Amino acid sequence: MSELINKVTQLLNDKTIDVFIGYEKGSADRIRAAFARTAEQAAKLVYTASCTQNLAGYLMKHEVKKLGKPGLLANVAALRSIMQLASEFQVKDGEVYVLFANADGSFTEFTSFASIEAYLGTTDVGIKSDEQEMIARLEAMSVQERWLFWNKEFDKCIKCYACRAACPMCYCHRCTTDVNQPQWIPVASHERGNLDYHLMRAMHLAGRCVNCGECANACPMDIPLNLLTYQLIDPIKNTFGATAGMKADAVYALSTYKPDDKENFII
Repeated sequence: MSELINKVTQLLNDKTIDVFIGYEKGSADRIRAAFARTAEQAAKLVYTASCTQNLAGYLMKHEVKKLGKPGLLANVAALRSIMQLASEFQVKDGEVYVLFANADGSFTEFTSFASIEAYLGTTDVGIKSDEQEMIARLEAMSVQERWLFWNKEFDKCIKCYACRAACPMCYCHRCTTDVNQPQWIPVASHERGNLDYHLMRAMHLAGRCVNCGECANACPMDIPLNLLTYQLIDPIKNTFGATAGMKADAVYALSTYKPDDKENFII
């Protein structure tokens, strides 16, 4: 722990960064995001097995941008988020100082997009085995069974938008769900409104989801929202040869046309 605190304190004192986004203990010893701007705040930083949240989403928050150049304690999901944000022209090379948490408790500094890309090319970025099993069960269902499954799950949604707030790829200044003239997505938490919202969000994440699972982690109703976007990862990869969050100069699969694109999805 002292290695992390000493490093962040040095970065803040040297003015290399203006704020460091990491973890600290909150109420009831729960782990929460921390924004250290002074040595005193840096001294409260922690890193344990419970520190799993993808912190990259905070990079897009207006309140955080106003604080100056950020430093970020990253896991694999956060590294991929940064790469995806870079490919969408939201983050420039050198704008974010990245400190990566290794499995052995040590920390590695990434100073460029190239170094992040090189690391991601050698590590496992796949979906967890238990999540793969759940996806396999879903795909084994008939279309009607899947329809009933998701409608039952969406029926629990209270439209709190915690999934949107937690997702590093949901950074639009004004979401489609907030537009009321015209109103594209019904606001009320009912069958049609919930279905429209979650399908719209899944469509916007197709080819962009870095399978961090923060949407499901944030959901107070325990809806497995991550499975919805995870199911789109392989079709995008198999059809367009694209995997989100691996390269800073990648092109979004659903916004680019190539003459040799497969067209087997066209009915």
